Amino acid sequence: MLLLVAAQADIAPLAVPRMGNDEDVRPGLTLTNRFLRRDGRPWIPVSGEMHYSRVPRDRWEQRLRFMRSGGVTVVSSYVPWLHHVERRGAPRFDGNLDVAAFVDLCRATGLEVVLRIGPWIHGEMRNGGFPDWVQRAPVAHRRDDPAYLRLVREWFGQIGAALAGRCTPENVLAIQLENELYDQPGHLSTLKRLAREAGMSAPLWTATAWGGAELPTEEVMPVYGGYGDGFWVDAGAPWDSSFREHFFFSHTWDDPGIGADLRADDRGAQAEASELFPPATCELGGGMATAYHRRPRPSALDIAAVAHCKIGNGSAWQGYYMYAGGTNPAGSKQESHDTGYPNDVPELGYDFHAPIGEAGTLSATHAELRRQHAFLGAFGDRLAQLPSSLPEIRPDGVADTTTLRWALRSDDRGGFLFVAWHQPHVPLATYEGARFEVTLESEPLVLPSAPVDIPAGTLARWPIGLDVQGVRLDWATASALTLLPGPVPTLVLCADPGIPVEVAIGGTTTLVQPSREPVRLSGDSGVLDLLVLPAADAGAVWVEEGRPERRLLLSHDDLAWGADGRVVARTIRPAPDVRVYEPAKRGFAPLPLQGDARAAAVADVRVTPQRPPHAAVPPSYGTRENRQSAPAAAVFDELAAVYELRPPEWAGEPDQDALLRVDWAGDVARLRVDGRTVTDRYWDGSQWTVSLRDAGYRPGSTLTLHVLPLSTESSVHLPQDAAARLTASSGQLVAVDAVRVEARRTWHEARTTSGPGSS
Repeated sequence: MLLLVAAQADIAPLAVPRMGNDEDVRPGLTLTNRFLRRDGRPWIPVSGEMHYSRVPRDRWEQRLRFMRSGGVTVVSSYVPWLHHVERRGAPRFDGNLDVAAFVDLCRATGLEVVLRIGPWIHGEMRNGGFPDWVQRAPVAHRRDDPAYLRLVREWFGQIGAALAGRCTPENVLAIQLENELYDQPGHLSTLKRLAREAGMSAPLWTATAWGGAELPTEEVMPVYGGYGDGFWVDAGAPWDSSFREHFFFSHTWDDPGIGADLRADDRGAQAEASELFPPATCELGGGMATAYHRRPRPSALDIAAVAHCKIGNGSAWQGYYMYAGGTNPAGSKQESHDTGYPNDVPELGYDFHAPIGEAGTLSATHAELRRQHAFLGAFGDRLAQLPSSLPEIRPDGVADTTTLRWALRSDDRGGFLFVAWHQPHVPLATYEGARFEVTLESEPLVLPSAPVDIPAGTLARWPIGLDVQGVRLDWATASALTLLPGPVPTLVLCADPGIPVEVAIGGTTTLVQPSREPVRLSGDSGVLDLLVLPAADAGAVWVEEGRPERRLLLSHDDLAWGADGRVVARTIRPAPDVRVYEPAKRGFAPLPLQGDARAAAVADVRVTPQRPPHAAVPPSYGTRENRQSAPAAAVFDELAAVYELRPPEWAGEPDQDALLRVDWAGDVARLRVDGRTVTDRYWDGSQWTVSLRDAGYRPGSTLTLHVLPLSTESSVHLPQDAAARLTASSGQLVAVDAVRVEARRTWHEARTTSGPGSS
């Protein structure tokens, strides 16, 4: 049995800082040292990073609506100086650089906004986002050098003018100053002053706090991060402890690993969490970028496990980088060895293995995270007030694979028990015979009724002492998902694979069979429907917030919430299958949809070799700081194989939104339309998806795929399955296994829908 000695952590007395309360006030929003409060209720924001300058403007709304359907409530974006002002005196804020239009669209879509204005931002950009003319300027960059501040004042003035009064406390939730600045607290204060002078303000001012950063007290709110793997370590390095720590529960918020490749010093000391502000994150890995020398490929469960642990640790703000991938503007604007960085990243492709990929497709991560976000949407007001406690018996370091990892967020009446039993690279075995003891109101509570095995891959959040409209749930061994309103409310749980579902009420324990039909529970002063969805339904769960009534839907198609609140579904099937739970009828019913009823447009693409690959590519194209360099453009063109791709005629027609799915193997690939490279990728074993419309492919265009072989003697780091394929190859690896094109159809919820979904 696992024992938790201190059932509840000490709760810090509630206090309010000056920020957001005495200055830059937004009516209805309060910042405390433990959580944010919105319209009188505690609130846990969920922010997702999307860079407007890396996404075509006509795709912004689609991406934002997929963020909302994933449970994101706040959009965060860098404002890259490099993208806007390539030439001094010629700032551009048009097209997909129109930051004002982006802010307007975010707000119209129901999303809050965080602007990360730099001036230095990193973001895998050349010069950390400085234009070349700023990088070359004879100034002390990122310091209170008057000559540098004149440049910053000019830039902030341009942003402020472009936003034209939109960056105010009523419209923008937060402004992040700089990024990964560790030893210049006074400079951060100066940047805040300059931003104000340029007409920009927000209730919250933030700065990244990882790496032991020194921040000006009270001037900025520290925000943290957490990545389960990273491209920025050496190819031959083992799985670093700074990554491994995020798969454990702890009360340490710093991550000294982020940005360590760009720091001149080894700042081993970690910053203490601020007592003035709540623990908040801005860079939980929503995926991971790919460098030439190291190519991590995190799974959906990897991403979800890190986020899950942060919630159990006491997070008051879940923030992801990236949530929506994109494509860099042309012109070698990425970080590279040629521009002084230790990493070569793709020139154009910035998919980031994100929940929403470069082509606008939803990955499995979207499903894993949106269940967590649905939980925060329904129970965040309670959870925000609950401190995190850790058990007496805890893992002995990051190499411990036998001690169960769990935490409790509770007060003396109840809360939620979190279990995290997953990590990549070093597999965990099934944990046998788990049973938990917690203390509420001085009384010990033991669950479940008998020890259970915890399978590897378990991410559980079990309710304890949960009161719902007169019914008190002592505990349940299924993960809390959401709460649906109604005369008889419906508490929705989701079964965790391989773990029997028990529910205890009034001291009586009942074994519940997961089903799409609820069971009726009675309490001292009310009744409750309990819906325990089977674990097999987890990937199909969607919870729609923002309507007059919250809705629960099941679908394996991609869903978004339209401007009118109705469901928008994308599918490659003849028609989407979407089911909505109707509390009054105590069951799911098909959601009436109307839309594009044409036959699904899916076809194999003919691949014609145009030029064979070089017979023997070198194992290395040079190094910088012991990291392998990507081949130069001329070398790539000399050595790469060339294939002509011939999609069916319909793939380029204006009314089609065709996706190209490429299964390939090699080193580096580039896709070209009429000779122009439209995106690129380093091989990591995953499928490559490209939007043909975004790529500019039209009927009559010439589409070519260029693939550089990968030498079996190369020392680049690959995921295990990709590395095994390379090892099994003879001399070098190059292959185009399959290419397919598909056009998804869009359907809309019919206006005639009855019940809770009525328009």
